[in-house]
Amino acid sequence: MPAPAPPGPSTPSSPPPAAPGAVAGPAVPGGTSAAPTAPLPAPAAVLPAPPDPLPAPADPLPGRGPGTRMPLAVYILGLSVFALGTSEFMLSGLLPPIAEDLGVTIPQAGLLISAFAIGMVVGAPLLAVTTLRLPRRATLLALIGVFGLGQVAGALAPTYGVLFVSRVVSALACAGFWAVGAAVAIAMVPVTARARAMAVMIGGLSIANVLGVPAGAFLGEHLGWRSAFWAVGAASVLALAGIATLIPPLPRPRRLPQLGREARIYRDRQVWLSVAVIALSGGSVFCLFSYLAPVLTRVAGLDDGWVPTVLALFGVGALIGTTIGGRIADAHLFGVMSSGIAASAVLLSALALFSRFPAAAIALSLLLGVSAFYTAPALNARMFNLAGAAPTLAGATATAAFNLGNAGGPWVGGTVIDAGFGYAATAWAGTAMALLALVAVAVSWFLQRGSGRTAGRTRMVAGSVAVSATGDGGGRQDGA
Repeated sequence: MPAPAPPGPSTPSSPPPAAPGAVAGPAVPGGTSAAPTAPLPAPAAVLPAPPDPLPAPADPLPGRGPGTRMPLAVYILGLSVFALGTSEFMLSGLLPPIAEDLGVTIPQAGLLISAFAIGMVVGAPLLAVTTLRLPRRATLLALIGVFGLGQVAGALAPTYGVLFVSRVVSALACAGFWAVGAAVAIAMVPVTARARAMAVMIGGLSIANVLGVPAGAFLGEHLGWRSAFWAVGAASVLALAGIATLIPPLPRPRRLPQLGREARIYRDRQVWLSVAVIALSGGSVFCLFSYLAPVLTRVAGLDDGWVPTVLALFGVGALIGTTIGGRIADAHLFGVMSSGIAASAVLLSALALFSRFPAAAIALSLLLGVSAFYTAPALNARMFNLAGAAPTLAGATATAAFNLGNAGGPWVGGTVIDAGFGYAATAWAGTAMALLALVAVAVSWFLQRGSGRTAGRTRMVAGSVAVSATGDGGGRQDGA
């Protein structure tokens, strides 16, 4: 359940003069000592400017100007993500009862988490492209509807195979919602508020961890694991009602994004480094988090009733981390990424060493939630910053990258468990992934300094971003 390093509002910066025939991208201030400060080459050196630069769009929705409040529609998207995130993460507290009921091992049940993530990886770029010509609101309604039906199918699943397929289908719909929803959220706010808008959406995941995931574990313990799927299905209905009534009609662009042009972002090795950082940092946490329930009960020796409480504490930490990271990521992009991932590596190592002590396991789970979600707004912002001229593929690529980690982490953790190293060893595997992510961050930082680019200076053609995301000044209302 996942996707700009725009300028921070307190440190405005003016862009360099645009090259002839190009539309200059907005300048973004670099970080402090954690971010390079060398100048950025002209955006046209990365992606050619369109032959006929389009005018900046008229504001289609209120709340876009600097200093204005975040549009209510962004919060509706965050509430919808709550339902998506609850479904994605709740299996971490349900693996033992699912494994027992369906006659599989806990690592095999853990592959249900990977199945969801793989559906997200495939669905994000696929649905981002196939929904381009569809009305935005109608697309969101269809996707949340399919997602809800996937929860019903999971609740009724008679076998492991049926449950596995239902998770993939739900994930495809979830990925499409993220791809469309992230682009809509970015389009509804000024460039100075992009990371904050993404923090609102990611905050839906944090609240899912605070409330949804523990509630799912509680339901699973007292009413059976299927009741958790029914509850998410009901939450999906509420999300659908909110989208239908509170998301306004959005303008369609006169000219659809040129995917051939957007695909040129993949020639940039910094984009691939960003994918690696996102996947490795997310995978490092999910390597342990996916098996947190057996770690708590079989390693720390806690009763099953403690699982929802510890999951809630992880979610509280996630909410704290998202809030802090969303506020400072715009101004200290590399600083947030490097410090957050390093903190996760330290905390995972501590869990590997001290998870047999109940108090340590509980406290470290809370802190791991902070460090993991503290970096999320910066990771999203970095991708949109690098791929700003390709808003369609930028959102899809960020979503796919996060879910590469969500798929790989549980698989690595299950492999470690099957090899006989025990549940606590998943934390050591997560530490190794976090260290690799730190290496990728360092390489990206040094390459950026060597190329003479500022940490926050976006590589975008402003007109193409605005038009692709929101439609130009004459964009027609989609009516749905």
